[in-house]
Amino acid sequence: MAQIVQTSIKDQTKPTRTQTDVSIAFMFPFYWMLITALKENTKVFTYPLEWLPHPPQWDNFSKAVNYPGFPFWQYLWNSTYFAVSVAIGTMLSCAAVGYGFARLRFPGRDFLFYITLATLMIPGIVTFIPTFILFKTLGMLGSYTPLILPAFLGNAFFIFMMRQFFQGLPVELVDAARVDGANEFRIFWQIMLPLVRPALLVMIVFTFLWTWHDFFGPLVYLSDESQYPLSLGLFAFRAQRTTEWSLLMAASTLVTLPLVLIFFFAQRYFLEGIKLTGIKG
Repeated sequence: MAQIVQTSIKDQTKPTRTQTDVSIAFMFPFYWMLITALKENTKVFTYPLEWLPHPPQWDNFSKAVNYPGFPFWQYLWNSTYFAVSVAIGTMLSCAAVGYGFARLRFPGRDFLFYITLATLMIPGIVTFIPTFILFKTLGMLGSYTPLILPAFLGNAFFIFMMRQFFQGLPVELVDAARVDGANEFRIFWQIMLPLVRPALLVMIVFTFLWTWHDFFGPLVYLSDESQYPLSLGLFAFRAQRTTEWSLLMAASTLVTLPLVLIFFFAQRYFLEGIKLTGIKG
């Protein structure tokens, strides 16, 4: 019976031809960006198309990184600082609130949870102007504070996700810890969090990906070019050098590469997170 189940699971996870075709279609833009980055600028729009650059211009990447007026390493540090800070804030706030909604009993818990879910139906553009006025009144414009601080106040989607994960864990673990004299913070930090590690990693990866290519937020709140993340820096690079397509594609590849690597190495945690949702206590 176990062999039959394992065979069934393998058959379900085996990619079909349609899935392969869709994967190729999604990978084609990245392949096009990569081969364009390896071409000479005069060969980008040649006909017939050159699918394999010959010879590949690997020095385009060093030219893009060291191009005058494009401080790549400064932009890279800004993006890393921005994305990591938002990921940490989202992880701490959403895990704590999700645990409270799942395991703590207090008056109005369900009502507050429904209010939290209701905020998912409010478009971000509706709350943008009041939020902007708030941060302007507090004198926080021109810094990363308006971009990072909201992450420490929770995200409704991830709060809902963490609540579901915590509810899927056996209640006996929490009861046994309380009998042994552990307080709620210790139960949350030392017992519950390690058990939902796949969910935390999924949340971190998603938040990092969304923040890394965030364009609108930095565009509105940042004014100094030395504070720009790679998303804004790449836009400025494109606006000033629209004819140097090979260097533009080289810079775009370098901006995209960290996201591809993170997703590649973290993809197995998505499967672990899916399996964890099936555990009901």
